[in-house]
Amino acid sequence: MKRYLFLLYIFSVCQMCCATPVRVAYIVDGDTFVGDVKLNDKTTVSNVKIRLRNVDTPELHGNCKSEIKRAEYAKQRLGELIPVGSTIEINNVKNDKYVGRIDANVYDSANRDVGKVLVKEKIGRPYAGEKRKSWCD
Repeated sequence: MKRYLFLLYIFSVCQMCCATPVRVAYIVDGDTFVGDVKLNDKTTVSNVKIRLRNVDTPELHGNCKSEIKRAEYAKQRLGELIPVGSTIEINNVKNDKYVGRIDANVYDSANRDVGKVLVKEKIGRPYAGEKRKSWCD
């Protein structure tokens, strides 16, 4: 565990502004996925939980049926934008409020900011860390 946290620390310090390749392992929900992060030619950190920076999507364990339905669609859409097994890029990496998870700007194979795509499609909302608004009607 200490090695893992050390590598994440090195990753966050050295890779904040540079594009870093990630192979998508699986989609967690509409704004979070797990990937294998390639730090350099010799080092890959596997199973890193990555949250899209500046976007909030509904929760799968939401407070109402409409939120859960929206969350399922958001997860599906994220999987379309960054399919499992594909290699994408992240940058602007920061530590998340939860240990073991990082926040990053995520770019799909067409070099689109995935968070901005989700906001534009009204699947997600802009988010800057404030108290989350309800997704229930």
